Amino acid sequence: MKKIEAIIRKSKYSVVKEALHAVGVNFFSYWDVTGLGNEKEGHVYRGVSYSTSDIQRRFLSIVVNDDFEEATIKAILESASTGEVGDGKIFVSDVSEVYRIRTGEKGGDTLK
Repeated sequence: MKKIEAIIRKSKYSVVKEALHAVGVNFFSYWDVTGLGNEKEGHVYRGVSYSTSDIQRRFLSIVVNDDFEEATIKAILESASTGEVGDGKIFVSDVSEVYRIRTGEKGGDTLK
């Protein structure tokens, strides 16, 4: 099993969610997060300069069976990309075990 964590633009969340559902990923957790990125410029709106060093993003945490890893990553890459600096990152790590709290089951079948 794999844990896929993605930091994406908040504006792309609904598109990413639909792409994940389309490939069969129907359960994941998400949080609104703030981070620092490579974007160094500020933005000016109506004569007021705003710092963009603190970037509002959405953090997705997804655990999938190994056979869903590639499709999940591809769905995020294709749906979250704008081609601009600040599109985000994807992190993949191994998950050694999963338990369903309600029944005590363990293993990959708990993700279904």
